[in-house]
Amino acid sequence: MDLSLVERENTLLGQDFLTWLWYKTDNENILFQLPDKRTFSLNMEQKLSVQGGEGETKSTATVSSPGGEMTEAKTGLKTGKKVNKAQLLFSMDQDDWLVQVNSSDFGLSGLKTPKISTKDDEGDDPDAKFLEKMFLMERCLEMFDIVFTQFLRLRMSKEWNEEAAQVKLWIGG
Repeated sequence: MDLSLVERENTLLGQDFLTWLWYKTDNENILFQLPDKRTFSLNMEQKLSVQGGEGETKSTATVSSPGGEMTEAKTGLKTGKKVNKAQLLFSMDQDDWLVQVNSSDFGLSGLKTPKISTKDDEGDDPDAKFLEKMFLMERCLEMFDIVFTQFLRLRMSKEWNEEAAQVKLWIGG
């Protein structure tokens, strides 16, 4: 199989995923569920990038807005651009995870986990902080997988056409 075709298909799936996620988080406060039945929420944060075109005509609009004002990026969607990078905020209990997602390869970068305890109690396992950080990183990946799996189930279902129509209405509105 042609590698560039696979890369294009992955990019399109990633763009659909991030665009759908923006639509969902803009319209609903959705809760996702972990296998242990605990719930978490997800929001698009202040950094978002939309891209359209090919080769020399490729154009990108990146918005970084502390106030969450995404007008320029939303205008980009109206002109046919798709979300190609987004900053996601996962929240569970009192903890937050912030991570940047790239649509072309689902690469995650800039992961910020909840703060870990920095006090050094005598007798503590010297690896405890490292292990806690690894656990927090794994938890973020687990939450991302749950959200992406939910998207894939919808994307491959009969309900996708209706959902895609709702996304188009949201973009145009």
